Amino acid sequence: MTAAATTRIGVAIDIPEPWGEQLTLRRAAAGDPQAAYTPAHVTLLGPTEIATDALGAVEKHLEKVAVAQQPFTIHLRGTGTFRPITEVVFVALAVGISECELLAEAITSSDDVDRGSRFPYHPHVTVAQDVSPEQLDAVFEDLGGFSAKFHVTSFTLFSHGGEGPWRRRRDFPLGV
Repeated sequence: MTAAATTRIGVAIDIPEPWGEQLTLRRAAAGDPQAAYTPAHVTLLGPTEIATDALGAVEKHLEKVAVAQQPFTIHLRGTGTFRPITEVVFVALAVGISECELLAEAITSSDDVDRGSRFPYHPHVTVAQDVSPEQLDAVFEDLGGFSAKFHVTSFTLFSHGGEGPWRRRRDFPLGV
């Protein structure tokens, strides 16, 4: 008996330009190895293995989730950290937290998405991970005054084949 084929997916809100590139470049400058593969984003569903034959059903579910959520504003402001639990520095959401939480909850309500999590969902933009404590401190300080406000009109389904960058599969417009 062979195991069913799986696909690794993730769902995120892209950070628009010029801020997305700015945050991704700062992450790379800190030496974070994920910067080359993962542009700046707010995660709604972290890396999750699903049955490949369930991908169509997951996309239909994401369509329903997107239609039910009206566009909203995200205001990124300042930095935060999950230290000492995990060695991560992030840019914080000052506005848009509840909308992201509702989207994340709705996305994981699909029967085809089995995503256990070690930690409660907390929307943020990771800007340093898997780097030295000194680099974490530097990024925390450098981006402490960061601020960006933008309108969110969609979220994106990504897939990952195990190597290289995440691939954009499909955008899901909100409220449409």
